Amino acid sequence: MSVVISDDILKAAQISELELKREIAILLFQQKKLNLSKAREMAGLPLVEFQQELANRGIVIYDDVTGFQAEVENLKAWSDL
Repeated sequence: MSVVISDDILKAAQISELELKREIAILLFQQKKLNLSKAREMAGLPLVEFQQELANRGIVIYDDVTGFQAEVENLKAWSDL
């Protein structure tokens, strides 16, 4: 599925297509709608850079040990680890 956002909208928001994708990926991760692996993929960033961006924004990556362990399994499954 593709979503089309006009150049006029991007220009009005003063944001590039890449920046918008990253903002959406971060928002979906923060809302727990995407896991770390998928959000990083959507953002088009290496894992460490995506984690750094989350840290810069004060966004907690793992709420607890169980969440961390689940993410390790997701990363293994998607070959990010």
